[in-house]
Amino acid sequence: MSDESGTQELGITESKEHNPGEWYAEVVQKAGLADYAPMGGFIVTRPRGYALWERLQDHLDGWFKETGVQNAYFPLFIPESYLEREKDIVEGFDPEVAWVTHGGHDELDERLAVRPTSESIIAPFMAEWVRSYRDLPLRLNQWCSVVRWEATETKPFFRTKEFLWQEGHTAHATGEDAWDETMTRLGQYERLYEEVMAIPGMTGRKPEHDKFPGADTTTTIEALMPDGKSVQAGTSHHLGTSFAEAFDITYTDEDEEERIAHTTSWGLSWRALGALIMTHSDDQGLVIPPKLAPTQVVIVPIWQSDTEDEVKEYAADLAAELDEEFRVELDDRDERNPGFKFNEHELNGVPLRIEIGPNEVDDEEATLVHRPDGESEVADREAITESVQDALDTVYAKLYANAEETLENNIREAHGRGEILGTLGKHGGYVKTGWCGDEACEAEIKDQIAAEIVMLPLEEDYEPVHDTCGVCGEESVETAYFAKSY
Repeated sequence: MSDESGTQELGITESKEHNPGEWYAEVVQKAGLADYAPMGGFIVTRPRGYALWERLQDHLDGWFKETGVQNAYFPLFIPESYLEREKDIVEGFDPEVAWVTHGGHDELDERLAVRPTSESIIAPFMAEWVRSYRDLPLRLNQWCSVVRWEATETKPFFRTKEFLWQEGHTAHATGEDAWDETMTRLGQYERLYEEVMAIPGMTGRKPEHDKFPGADTTTTIEALMPDGKSVQAGTSHHLGTSFAEAFDITYTDEDEEERIAHTTSWGLSWRALGALIMTHSDDQGLVIPPKLAPTQVVIVPIWQSDTEDEVKEYAADLAAELDEEFRVELDDRDERNPGFKFNEHELNGVPLRIEIGPNEVDDEEATLVHRPDGESEVADREAITESVQDALDTVYAKLYANAEETLENNIREAHGRGEILGTLGKHGGYVKTGWCGDEACEAEIKDQIAAEIVMLPLEEDYEPVHDTCGVCGEESVETAYFAKSY
């Protein structure tokens, strides 16, 4: 947004509470995270936005490798004949597949799909690489982009035709081993959201009609946004033997018998960044939890002409010490006043600001200001490293507590079609109700209010919250969580 002189307004002008869609788009652009690409449905990820993705990636990638995963890379293009070998994949993704038909001026002998997901190109190589039980488990992961040609309005990080993600693919000797793998990855996604992103997640599984094409079970972690919508924050799929049968992933067991492998796949995309921005940010701009923040601490010296040298020297010494433990920026620009700097760093989401003026120098102290709420505290210079760590821990705790309160206050029980629709219409959030297992009952709610079953409890023998289905009144077999979703 620009004023008449053509200069961009620094601050956020939209309200998160009243115009969350416009507010979100403004935060993404003004905090320097992304721009819209010239082709509809695509975005340009700017350095500050990509830095967030890299930090998120570092956490997950480390955990993956600690649990036996190796990174690899497979081609962007998948031959049509490969894609067709698993019929559920073809049927599930066909409306969203982008096809390459020409190479230069020449028409290709076989169409190539731009990967919507990579099972169909990875599974054939897993079949080649697995011969014996000694080759199992095989755990592969790739960080890449995929393309799904959805005809939806672009919402940076939430909804784009091309998006960044990681996709893990594993093969195991038994179904039990594959299920353990599925749950391990779901647990790592939950850990990422809770420990790193300060967002409480709800883990469960998708209903049969909404699981990954070809999967036995799709598990999910769902995160509730402040606007009452749910985000599918990551999924981990127990694929059973369907892909192994389609692509002949077999192994010879200890008795020299040929067995079919059991496979999994699991993925988390940059939708996590959308959830991060939407959950924590406010009308001043971006808010980032300390573990993900590219800059964790900004030091702003405040001086007059007669105190400039001593204040700058004190601030520089402080920055040098803290730089050994934290990601620190010393903002000693002459051309900007302190108020401008405060607003700019708030807009960019720096978790902690340290203000240094003549009083702090004289008293050998530092003033620490928390980004989420502007709370300030005074720390002794001698214990500054410990004080900054405590302050960052407090910032994380505040963010998590706010998100947890939002979640806890927005899970409601409802029974009966009218009550379900009324509760979702008035409050949003999650509505818990009994479900008979019939997709038609979900469709009845979806047609009325664009809400769907986003999650079922993981335990299949979980006792339903109601004896009867909240929509049709027939016997209940599940507890379903309805919500509007991104």
